[in-house]
Amino acid sequence: MNYLQEMRKLVGTRRVFVPGVRAVIANEIAAVLLQRRTDNSLWGLPGGSVEFDETPLEALKREVKEETSLAVIEAKPMGLYCGPRQKFSYPNGDKVQCFAIAFIVREWDGIPRADGKEGSALRFFPLSDLPAALVPVHKQTLEDYRRYNGKFILNGLRKQEHLSAFRSLFCEKKTGRPERHNFFSFILRMIPIQAFRYAC
Repeated sequence: MNYLQEMRKLVGTRRVFVPGVRAVIANEIAAVLLQRRTDNSLWGLPGGSVEFDETPLEALKREVKEETSLAVIEAKPMGLYCGPRQKFSYPNGDKVQCFAIAFIVREWDGIPRADGKEGSALRFFPLSDLPAALVPVHKQTLEDYRRYNGKFILNGLRKQEHLSAFRSLFCEKKTGRPERHNFFSFILRMIPIQAFRYAC
């Protein structure tokens, strides 16, 4: 039983905050790999929640292997996604709000193969011809990948809000320095502050 399943035993279908990862797997012609979910028949990015004692990169590799049979060789963090637009309800009534890091994966090993449990099919789609039936919380991630310029994206904030939001999430109030024990500090260990840009 994983962390989220344990939480569901305590809170039922109420909305919970889920730290997670998403893989934007791109081939040599920049088409993106999407999976057709078995729970709602929508197309979405491979990914899932981060478990206890697991880093985001470890979670990404595990989820991609489970859902696509691919072994991730190299992954680059692209953006962080949270906020009202990242709320999602599953067909069984479970509600979540995502706090997810999206990674770009251009190097992998293996042949894509759906697991038959979470996904019924896998297919590479050109960015100009994405399916209409997309997982709602993945639409912004795919749009950001389309216009990605190499700088890490902190999604959902206006430019003037960025610095104060960054400090409130990652820094101690008195010093303005990164807080050692902050829940979000694992982001800082992986991504330099200079890498952030704005996504409206």
